[in-house]
Amino acid sequence: MVLSALLALTLTVESHGAPSQDQGKKKLGTAGPKRKPASAQGKTASSQRKAAASKGKSAAKKSKSPQAALYEQRPAAMEAANNIAAAQGLDPAWVRSVVGQAQFLPAVVRAVTPPTQAGSRNWASYRERVLSAQRIDAGASFVREHAATLARAERQYGVPPSIVAGILGVETLYGRNMGHFRVLDALATLAFDFPDSHPKKAQRQAYFLSELEAFFRFCRTSGYDPLTVRGSYAGAMGMGQFMPSSWLQYAVDFDGSGRVDLFSSVPDAIGSVAHYLSVHQWQAGMPTHYPVAADALPADLEALLAPDIVPSFTPQQLLARGVLLDEAARQHPGLLALVALPMGESAPPHYVLGTANFFTITRYNWSSQYALAVIELAQAIDAAAQARP
Repeated sequence: MVLSALLALTLTVESHGAPSQDQGKKKLGTAGPKRKPASAQGKTASSQRKAAASKGKSAAKKSKSPQAALYEQRPAAMEAANNIAAAQGLDPAWVRSVVGQAQFLPAVVRAVTPPTQAGSRNWASYRERVLSAQRIDAGASFVREHAATLARAERQYGVPPSIVAGILGVETLYGRNMGHFRVLDALATLAFDFPDSHPKKAQRQAYFLSELEAFFRFCRTSGYDPLTVRGSYAGAMGMGQFMPSSWLQYAVDFDGSGRVDLFSSVPDAIGSVAHYLSVHQWQAGMPTHYPVAADALPADLEALLAPDIVPSFTPQQLLARGVLLDEAARQHPGLLALVALPMGESAPPHYVLGTANFFTITRYNWSSQYALAVIELAQAIDAAAQARP
């Protein structure tokens, strides 16, 4: 998204069926957004403006609820549109007309609103949802079908095929659930109507406003119609759920087609996920984590848990602070993080010692639950793929 940029805004993707072996790439997942033909890309700013304005009037007539009102009446939205146009060298009237057609989505606000009930996060429940038999079987089929591409990505970027498959499985079930929200609507809602109850509203709102600008740049460079692109509730797109800025920075043309297409091209999705992890310092051959039992920890954990998922302690420092390490963890050459995964209100947390590679996976989605789910799904996929020819 990539979802790492959302920091703590994690939403579990539910399974909707694995792609069959005989499906073509363009049949995977939701239909991709419309790309403007070469003739349409050559339209004058005036014709673009007239077309967008006409669509805006039509959409406004269909909108009966005040909450579904278009953003064309919002001064802050129109000011942002002018700023985007200036930054991107686009026609201001056209950008205003497009932003003006964005609709407020209450479901998006609900998705990013922090839960009111304390202790609602539960690693066991999260793990059960993600590591379903359907997702594991789909992952095993995916790594067998795309073994050559995954191997090429590993040679180029150092990321194991199962980790790439784990991320694509958790994110979209290999392209089968790429999101049904119009990206323009999702980004506008989060840029202009981020919930007041969120403790980091200003930071998040600024982030989504920057993503709205990146979305216009993405559409301009990729030739997509900003009114048709669909993705997650947060504006993430394609099989790997890349946010617009991440698509622009990290997505790669891995199938040699001459353009990047994370909606329809499995090779592009594989290469882009591997490239993203590589840029964020994935280290080939390094374990992702080591187990640690709750009874192997000292009573006072405050200082050890303070860095959260950021590797901050050498094995020797952990030993000196009273953490009992197994032999593999003792021999780890880098820093480690004591990661606590909540198990709800009535149970103690589940602990692991995360390495730099565990931290790298959280760059994709800032969540220890997400990272461990990807890792355990990858392990399950490996086992399933090897069990059947």
